[in-house]
Amino acid sequence: MYRYFSRWEEATVTEQVMAVLRRRVRTAQGRGGEPSAGIIDSQSTKGADTVGEQTRGYDVGKKVNGRKRFIVTLGLLLVVCVMAASVQDRDGARTTLLSLYLCTPVRFVFADAGFAGRLVAWAERFVATTVHIVRKAPDQVGFAVIPRRWVVERSLAWLTSHRRLARDYERNPAVSEAMVRWAAIGQMACRLARGRDALRQRAWTGQGLIS
Repeated sequence: MYRYFSRWEEATVTEQVMAVLRRRVRTAQGRGGEPSAGIIDSQSTKGADTVGEQTRGYDVGKKVNGRKRFIVTLGLLLVVCVMAASVQDRDGARTTLLSLYLCTPVRFVFADAGFAGRLVAWAERFVATTVHIVRKAPDQVGFAVIPRRWVVERSLAWLTSHRRLARDYERNPAVSEAMVRWAAIGQMACRLARGRDALRQRAWTGQGLIS
């Protein structure tokens, strides 16, 4: 099985399948085949013992020892890059935006304040991509849903629901990226098979079902 997995990755099969499914899902929703914008964010995940020292790091902010996943999405995954958790968001975003530039026509990306600074000018100059920083409201107190940013948080939650992605088990970061793409492929295939978005399962209590 791993032999086929390796061959498919060498032939970029997962990238091609993901692109085809993404276009089909969007077309079924009455939208254009490719999105006009994306949202970038990162997620630090713990690394298992199989993750070597050369490709793992420590995220001081999240207090996580392992790897960091950078994704660009607009509900449906566009690109993913996996690297050591010690990599700063602005540095990891450069590799991710370059992958986005090479793989998709998306040239407008929303991001949170962690990506602000020199990255904005770099993206405009080298990959012709506009990075728009979505900031919290100045008077915000406590939790609040921030426009645009909630989409990428939801996508990361969807991916983490796959047990293989609960932590990083792979020796090679490229294999970790492939596992994320396979999870996205599964989500899109299920959505096409259902013909609609999934509904949240209602919880059961002693008194019956609740929403």
